[in-house]
Amino acid sequence: MLNWAHIDSVLLDLDGTLLDLHYDNYFWNEFVPARYARNRNLSVTDAKTKLLPRMLELQGTLDWYCVDFWSRELNLDILALKTELRHLIKLRPGARSFLSYLRTQPQRVILATNAHLKSVALKFQQTGLAPLFDRVITSHELGHPKEDQTFWEKFHLLEAFEPKRTLFIDDNLTVLEAAARYGIGHLLCVSRPDLTQPSRTLTGDFTSLAHFDDLLPSDCPRVMR
Repeated sequence: MLNWAHIDSVLLDLDGTLLDLHYDNYFWNEFVPARYARNRNLSVTDAKTKLLPRMLELQGTLDWYCVDFWSRELNLDILALKTELRHLIKLRPGARSFLSYLRTQPQRVILATNAHLKSVALKFQQTGLAPLFDRVITSHELGHPKEDQTFWEKFHLLEAFEPKRTLFIDDNLTVLEAAARYGIGHLLCVSRPDLTQPSRTLTGDFTSLAHFDDLLPSDCPRVMR
């Protein structure tokens, strides 16, 4: 699938790429509405009717990804709720093997995520992934989501890389389209970000990635979670 001789940098998304998106989907679609409903003496159905349109309205913006914003907006301690549900934070199959393989290779490995720093810290604590990256860059650090070209411009100021010789893996098509416009040369889209859901049928310009093992040499040992 890849010619590693043509790749100097590897940029990786977190949620839905390295981690099973079920945690985030369940948290925002079920867990948060249930707690919001309990605090306001609403039915869960009424809470969802109120909250989900507001969430969709902000989708793709920095606020949509911001723990502090939603804590203020909903009068809930979002980080505490995320921590309560931390047992659902799981690596996607092959993610640790892939990262461990990259540690033996010359490519620079960077986490490029829209996740809030507090969420990243919680997920690193749960998974132990932090030492497997050369650098972590979040959209909140840069003030723009990955969907925005300004993110990529500021990212490039922080991290010297050659776009055409960079691999970027994400599960968000809008983000991948933004990366393509910036000139990232190798783009892969995760076909099944939420492991409780079926694989998506992807159309368009992006190659689908079903499993990280597809990117490893046949003689590379697989590292169990």
